[in-house]
Parts: sequence; C-alpha cells; structure tokens
Amino acid sequence: DTLWDLAIAEVEKRENPDDDDVVKPGEVWEKSILFMGNKNGGKTTIILRCLEREESPKPTLALEYTFGRRARRHNTPKDVAHFWELGGGTSLVELIRIPITVHNIRSFAVVLVLDLSKPNELWTTMESLLQVTRNHVNKISTKLEKTNPEVAAEIKQRMWNNLQRDHPDSALVDPFPIPLVIIGSKYDIFHEFDSEMRKIISKTLRFVSHYYGASLVFTSKSEALLLKARALINHLAFGYDKSKSVSVDPSKPLFIPAGLDSMSQIGPPPASDSDLGKMRANTPLELWKKVFEKTFPPKSFSDLQDTKDPAQDSQYAEYEVDVMRAQKNQ
Repeated sequence: DTLWDLAIAEVEKRENPDDDDVVKPGEVWEKSILFMGNKNGGKTTIILRCLEREESPKPTLALEYTFGRRARRHNTPKDVAHFWELGGGTSLVELIRIPITVHNIRSFAVVLVLDLSKPNELWTTMESLLQVTRNHVNKISTKLEKTNPEVAAEIKQRMWNNLQRDHPDSALVDPFPIPLVIIGSKYDIFHEFDSEMRKIISKTLRFVSHYYGASLVFTSKSEALLLKARALINHLAFGYDKSKSVSVDPSKPLFIPAGLDSMSQIGPPPASDSDLGKMRANTPLELWKKVFEKTFPPKSFSDLQDTKDPAQDSQYAEYEVDVMRAQKNQ
C-alpha cells in the first residue's frame, strides 16, 4: 500500500468506528486518562507505579504528559495509553480542555485523586474539578450530537453500563459522562484518624462514587494497596479484566468497582434525624455535602497564592538560558 492508501484507510476507520472495546487482531488500542486532584496528593506516584517506573516523583507543573505501552500477547503490536496529569490542585482546572477533545472522548477516562489526610479540602477539590470536567465533556457531547450522533448516543449509553439494568438506584444516581475512578490517597495517615471521622469520610466518598457511577479505592505507599489502584487504572488504560472483589468495611481500605455498591448498603447521611430535618437541599448530593461540611468546614484556600515561579525551579534548570536570563534581569 502507498502512504495515501494507508491514510485513506485510517480516515475511514476513524469515521466508521466499530465497538471501541472489541480490538481486532493486529490493531492497536489507544486510551487516554487524565489524573487530577489535590496538590501533593500522590498523583505522580500512582502514575509511576502504573507504568512500573522506578523513579522518584517530582512536583507536577501545570499539565504533564507521559505514556505507557503494553502488548496483550506475544508478537502483537503494543497498545498505547496516554497519561495526562493536571498539577496545581484546582487552580489550573481550565487546562483540562487540552487533553479532552472531540477526537478522543470515546476512549477517555478520568482519575480523581483525593488526599484523605486533608478532609477540609476534600469536597471543594472534588466538586470544582468534577464540575469543570463534566461541563467540558457535555459541550463536546452537544457538538457530537450535531456532527456524529451515533458516537454521542454511544457515550450516553456507556454512562449507564456499570449499573445493571434492574439496579434499584437507577433513578437516584447521575453517572459521570466518561469513566471515572476516585482514589483516596494517603490512607496510612487517614487510618490514624478518629473512627467516627473515618466513618463519615468513607461513607461520603462511597455515596459520591456510587452517585457518579465511579469506582472507589483507598491507597497509600503500601505495595498491596497500590496494586489495587493499579488494577482499576489498567482496566481503563489497557482493557485488563475488571476486579470483582469488594471491600466496604470502614475499618479497612475501601475498594469498590463501579456499580457494585448501593444506596441501601451505604445508608443515610451520617447526621441525626433532627439535623437532617433542618437542612434544606434540592438533591441527595447537596444534602450529603451539607452533612459532610458540618463536620469538616471547607477551608477557604487559594491554590494560586503559593504557586512558585517555575523559572526558579531547579528541575527545569538550563545553564545557557539561565545565564541569559540573569543578564537580562540585571
């Protein structure tokens, strides 16, 4: 085949995509994952473990990209997973428009890393990151409804794939438009918290994950816990089999793949009946937020204030450039 034949075949394949999860022999599978969450929450560490790279994590500046490759069987082309990481907590959330586009929305997933050791920042971080991502994905879907209605319909249908058809909670949840994994990091510090505080945080995260049709896993630097998080991410990145194990015991690290929890198991928000009666909320999510923030009032924090000048960062030092810069400043 000439280069032009190959190009035409590639365009035709993109315009008439078959079911995404059925990869034909010899065809390469490509997925993209965006990691976001608390500043210093451990996102880079999780990515390095997923890619089995033995290097110490550096602070992430703005938006960083790396990729991983795996062969499914011997002598087959390697599948590619694109890993994007948003640094700076919630301060640079507008940058998510760069990795999530009309072209890759069908094969995109989000991993939200929440620092369990900072419960007062937890809800604010989660809410602002998920809101901006959801709005952006919805804009893309609206655009697709005009240009490629089949793909738009497929994305809508896929949102509900994790819930069984007759799941009792289908009317109570609002699945996230693309696959979502919520990782609670720094479990080792969280484990030292008072048991009542742990219960409220665990219960709230179970509700939020179930409400968004997301998977939930608690992790720390311990190898066994990192492996569990890795299993969920490898499922998104390389199509590995989903784990069927579930751990909902609040005294142990949570591990709940999407769709395997239920409102009846989670129970009501952790507050007294009289408190619940006083709280005005339009949606279950709003009620849980009010209960959670009663125990953990949100800190008014600005991520931007402590953003250091990256030009001064030693990891980006370049001798010639820095010398010229010093001359100019002088």
